[in-house]
Amino acid sequence: MSEFSKGWKPLAAALIGVAAGASPLPFNVLPLVMGPIHAEYGWSFLQISLGVTIFGITAALLAPYIGGLADRHGVRPVTLISLLIFGIAFSLLWFTPDNLMVFYGFWLLVGIVGIGSTPVTWSRAISMWFYRRRGLALGIMLLGTSLAGMAVPQLARLAIDFGGWRFAFPALAVLPLLVALPLAFLWFREPRAEERPAGLSDASGALVGLTLGEAMRGYRFWVLFASILLVAFAYGGAHIHMAQIVALHGFDPAVAATVMSVVAIGIMSGRILVGLAFDRWWAPGIAFPVLLLPAIACWLLMGSSSTLPLLMAGGFLLGFAAGAESDIIAFLAARYFGMRQYGRIYG
Repeated sequence: MSEFSKGWKPLAAALIGVAAGASPLPFNVLPLVMGPIHAEYGWSFLQISLGVTIFGITAALLAPYIGGLADRHGVRPVTLISLLIFGIAFSLLWFTPDNLMVFYGFWLLVGIVGIGSTPVTWSRAISMWFYRRRGLALGIMLLGTSLAGMAVPQLARLAIDFGGWRFAFPALAVLPLLVALPLAFLWFREPRAEERPAGLSDASGALVGLTLGEAMRGYRFWVLFASILLVAFAYGGAHIHMAQIVALHGFDPAVAATVMSVVAIGIMSGRILVGLAFDRWWAPGIAFPVLLLPAIACWLLMGSSSTLPLLMAGGFLLGFAAGAESDIIAFLAARYFGMRQYGRIYG
């Protein structure tokens, strides 16, 4: 508990920062505006969802670079700047014209500037504040995506009802700009050498661990990489189309928002339960059954005649696995590779 007494302020700032960052906002707003965009411009759902694909691929390719900046200069400047620019870039989607290339350009920009507001950076500082309770601390930090998953679809629905689908983007950009950014400015930082838990530093105070090259020469890096790649396809493809999946089963947009909130509850459950389990038992043994859940979830979501309880069950299982996924990356990267180049390795 001494770790929590020292690190609760950075942990609270990271929780809100993750909730308002580029990790959850696009995936929780786009499903609710896809229908209105399709109705206004006639673009197919495939064409619209390609925007968030461009965002995701761009952010992923830049993650090692941004993680390296956090390793070199500290996470505080990287996260503060990224939150600011991400909020501005996300609000620019208000200006989307009837031109797919411009729409994709906006998502490309969001991917370029947003990756520094995701757990790639936040988790570095939290892994430096916590060691014995790292799994629980990371689970709490990553609850931010669950909070976003429960609140953002409802806020987006209110924004759409008030000002149309365009208004959802600047309305939700308030979260990184006016909520997460001030709190991170006040509370978020890495621990000084004397504040770190034992085992993270050598006698000189330098962080211990592998370089990216050393990590990539070991099998653990590639097992983790391949596992997360596969489960991300199963989770991400279903999540971004959740509103349309629910509609295809005959339910209205309000029910779709509710199912997305159930996904968020699953994410929250996965974060905490898996984080607690990681602190007590062998983490890969916990991860294995949890990462099988998206297969069951996708089976429950197939077709066009499932009942609402089955859709909610599929959404919950999907969310639970997604919650565990982020825990697995952050926890195992810190445990196996150390903190020396954690940002680059995580990215």
